[in-house]
Amino acid sequence: MSGLDVNDPDFQFLVVDRKKLMKEQTQTFDGKKACWIPDSKEGFLAAEIQSSKGDEITVKTTEKNETRTVKKDDVQQMNPPKYEKIEDMANMTYLNEASVLYNLKSRYGAGLIYTYSGLFCVAVNPYRRLPIYTQKIINAYRGKRKAEMPPHLFSISDNAYQNMLQDRENQSMLITGESGAGKTENTKDVIIYFARTAADINIAVSLASAPLYQYRILTPR
Repeated sequence: MSGLDVNDPDFQFLVVDRKKLMKEQTQTFDGKKACWIPDSKEGFLAAEIQSSKGDEITVKTTEKNETRTVKKDDVQQMNPPKYEKIEDMANMTYLNEASVLYNLKSRYGAGLIYTYSGLFCVAVNPYRRLPIYTQKIINAYRGKRKAEMPPHLFSISDNAYQNMLQDRENQSMLITGESGAGKTENTKDVIIYFARTAADINIAVSLASAPLYQYRILTPR
């Protein structure tokens, strides 16, 4: 992971304070008891298993300390705290619905709208324009591997851009979601990344040894 500074206002919506994260990731945890149960209001609630009988399990909710009885099939396993606010959910031990939703919610609450899930980048609409699409951010992601930087649409964009240059093949990006999810804005940001990257004469100079057609792509006209 990169050494981006959380105190830098340009990166505060991309990285988590390491001290706070370390505290969250070292909380006490009992993997045999910790679980998620369905809830009509919240979707899922964190709970601890108290007892089991037949196809039912009695649990105590973590937040309100309420005792509930639920069906075994409705109980989902909880990931250890070391996965708190994890950047790539494909690395979680349990990739169930409750764990995915919790991680997205937890990261969103910390101001982090982008999260990876394997090859996919999940974006949660912040309903405001965050300062994470500036030229400084573009420069930070340019030419970097996915694992070197925090989750961002620019990382996916740069990966496609570099593959186009290196493999000399067309690339495609699928941006999907329900109405109001932010598809249009994310598409605009992808185009902006390509436009600014391709127009940067500095990159063109650094690739002077590349085939002529690649140089022309990168040279502003």
